Amino acid sequence: MALVYQPVMQLSGILVSLLGWVLSCLTTYLPQWKNLNLELNELEIWTMGLWQACVVQEEGGMQCKDFDSFLALPPELRISRILMFFSNGSGLLGLLLSGFGLDCLKIGERQQGQKKRLLLFGGMLFWISGITAIVPVSWVAHSTVQEFWDENIPDIVPRWDFGEALFVGWLAGFCLILGGSLLNCTICSTEVHPSSVHYAVAEQQDQCQRLETETRP
Repeated sequence: MALVYQPVMQLSGILVSLLGWVLSCLTTYLPQWKNLNLELNELEIWTMGLWQACVVQEEGGMQCKDFDSFLALPPELRISRILMFFSNGSGLLGLLLSGFGLDCLKIGERQQGQKKRLLLFGGMLFWISGITAIVPVSWVAHSTVQEFWDENIPDIVPRWDFGEALFVGWLAGFCLILGGSLLNCTICSTEVHPSSVHYAVAEQQDQCQRLETETRP
């Protein structure tokens, strides 16, 4: 039962982590980190991401403009770029390491200790990737809430609101942490190897033979 359960759990961890990594990459380039609805012109919706600002018009589609300078960005967006790149890189490295550590992969079948270490490092990288994906989206969400309820800003000034990319980023971080936890749980679980089973059966047969010889008159 353990031999069947463990590869399924490992594969589930890899697939969940892969989903989280794809969502993390998508979050990095989505321009909807912040949304702004103008009361004077309800036909336009302004959005802001890590790389560009866009305006969505009901008749003209979407028009985007890249940011001219990295240093001109707000602090939360500058740090978010770095953290999201780090999240994507660590997630990719985690996929490569944990992929070679799967039990269903025949490569390195006799080096179980090495495969376990690869799974452990891959799971830890998924945790790091998930945390570094949650931190920037949470920081941008926190700054957006502070600006929205800032009493020093006049009421006539439009306020930024949460964009869809923030929710995608939270989901990505959750999937990465869950996938890494599933992989590490397979390492901690007890594993039954066929060699140990054969050894136990042979030892039991030897004991039975000794008992038979001792009981003979």
